[in-house]
Amino acid sequence: MIVVMDGSQGKVVGLRVTGTLHATDYETLLPMLEERFTEHGKLRVLFHADPGFQGWDLKAAWDDTAFGFAHVADFERLALVGAPDWVVWCVKLSAFLFKGEVRVFPADDLDAAWDWVRA
Repeated sequence: MIVVMDGSQGKVVGLRVTGTLHATDYETLLPMLEERFTEHGKLRVLFHADPGFQGWDLKAAWDDTAFGFAHVADFERLALVGAPDWVVWCVKLSAFLFKGEVRVFPADDLDAAWDWVRA
């Protein structure tokens, strides 16, 4: 499940993820992000993986990847909070494609991540 976090405003979007993400999770998320890109140009995103986060099913992984490649230059900042090591490695391996800044924060450093994304 993906939940837009309180504190999301304008070009700053916080997403809390839990469990296994499915294509249905992206049906409302992607249009909302597209709308924000149209309004604000570039976005700053906080991706907060709670302890129950298990990853993506195949269709959701494809949707996420395709969306990311379509907007590779449209993210100013991406904060990963509490993400499992395998997610951090995937992001690091693809970071050369990403035009914005990426930072990884431990699960207990959510406030610092928000501060960085908003700065």
